[in-house]
Amino acid sequence: MKIYTKTGDRGETGLFGGPRVRKDDARIEAYGTVDELNAALGVVRAAGPTVEVDRELERVQNDLFDVGAELATPDPSAHGIQTVTLEQIERLERYIDSLELTLGPLTAFILPGGGPAAAHLHLARCICRRAERRTVALCGLAKVSDQVVIYLNRLSDLLFVMARVENQAANISDVQWIGRRKDSR
Repeated sequence: MKIYTKTGDRGETGLFGGPRVRKDDARIEAYGTVDELNAALGVVRAAGPTVEVDRELERVQNDLFDVGAELATPDPSAHGIQTVTLEQIERLERYIDSLELTLGPLTAFILPGGGPAAAHLHLARCICRRAERRTVALCGLAKVSDQVVIYLNRLSDLLFVMARVENQAANISDVQWIGRRKDSR
């Protein structure tokens, strides 16, 4: 089987169980950004995070295939596509809570950066926020389960906390934002 089909050469693609749409369609933007997020998490994992964070990121990458499948299907229930569940969201929340117990209190805004894994997690967090925005835009045009938006929102929180955990594990301080001072130009 060849990887190229030539069916998208005119700027269109087929939705699962649905019509062909332009490649800049809101649905394509939403699940394409989720795919980009998944790839960014692969980069995080290649950067060598802690074993515990890596294990959770693998679970998240699998979840993101569920998210992408749901977003790529105009009527997921008609095609037997399992929607994102409350259990998946609650797993993220429990994991965020457990990680936060290992961190000092957050007393300032944190600039993205630190060690390689943390820096990649911060970038993935930004991509996750974009995926959430693209999904919200799609919600204004088509029916999308509330759980997808909630999942992406919790995931961006988790990625932020994971970045702090990775910096702590690498013995690197988070870089705190220092607002513009009156004496600076």
